[in-house]
Amino acid sequence: MDVSLASDVAPGDEAELAAFVADSAAGRRALRVIGGGTRLPFSGDGVTLTTRALRGIVTYEPGELTLIARTGTPLDEIEATLAAQGQALAFEPMDHRVLLGGSGTPTIGGVVAANVCGPRRVQAGAARDHLLGVRFVDGQGRVIKNGGRVMKNVTGMDLGKLLAGSFGTLGVLTQVALKTLPVAESRLTLAFPDVSARQAVEIFCAALGTPCEVSGAAFLNGTAWLRIEGLAGQVAHRRDRLAALLRGRPVEVLDDAATRGLWRDLRDVRYFADVAGAVWRIVVKPTDAPAVLDALAPLGGRSSLDWGGGLIWHVGPGGADAVRRAVRQAAAAGHATLVRGDPAADGPVFQPQPAGVAALSAAMRRTFDPAGILNPGLMAG
Repeated sequence: MDVSLASDVAPGDEAELAAFVADSAAGRRALRVIGGGTRLPFSGDGVTLTTRALRGIVTYEPGELTLIARTGTPLDEIEATLAAQGQALAFEPMDHRVLLGGSGTPTIGGVVAANVCGPRRVQAGAARDHLLGVRFVDGQGRVIKNGGRVMKNVTGMDLGKLLAGSFGTLGVLTQVALKTLPVAESRLTLAFPDVSARQAVEIFCAALGTPCEVSGAAFLNGTAWLRIEGLAGQVAHRRDRLAALLRGRPVEVLDDAATRGLWRDLRDVRYFADVAGAVWRIVVKPTDAPAVLDALAPLGGRSSLDWGGGLIWHVGPGGADAVRRAVRQAAAAGHATLVRGDPAADGPVFQPQPAGVAALSAAMRRTFDPAGILNPGLMAG
């Protein structure tokens, strides 16, 4: 393949991809590995290698709740196919395009590589928790398969969970097998207005500590929201249980249609799309969230909570080394990722790792990518 004739390289099948990666490894040619190019403010060096041409659903068995797809398959195509059978990806992956102002096409491979998920993580987990198996090309051009269509097929090291969230630094995903789940029959939201972040986390801790199966717990602009999903009768019962548990606090109930719109906007962080500044995604222990917000407040900007307080979104001034250091320091109890901004001005995309973790990560990268060609420097500690 003559890479000089194209702005990026999009192999048409797994064999072509493996040959190109092997050739790049031999020549130590850096590769910027992407799916649809809709996530993270990272340009990188070298040739852009995209999996967008590796597309198509390989098998979908609604009765078995399993789907296998090539990684360049658009996420919209996956979701439409599942919706036709009353199913969905339970981890409701975020669409970054509104927040980042992008126009690419999210792919299922990009979702897995970035371990993308949405508000339902508090109940259903992240993308990696629904990943049954993978095929990928490592940094030497070897095709590796791990896992299968059912959970018990996973033996030894679960490479799928290793690659989920590795952002293409360990290998280029070519195929993923995922668990699917039925779509909820009914949904509603309990809204608690005029509360502080600390009070919101108290509400979340109380609600998530019950068997009421809360599927979303978020806070923005002085309002805390709890989402409940399931069969209509069960949803009504859980609504009453939670209202009784949290009696004494004013509460409003949003119906099914309002709930869908609200949680789509919360999932995609649309409320910060038109707010200027760098956007940070900070993962913390939920009970630490109020203290982290207090530490961020002097920096200016706005913040919100998701995952019951476990995820902080913060938008504020960028472009200054002192601001970047202050954000990292405020988020020292967790992990801060730069989602929107200029890495050259705002610092590394990912928070530097502790020495021991950095050494382990580097050893893992050397194992899968000894030439160091896959997204070099992106996740280096």
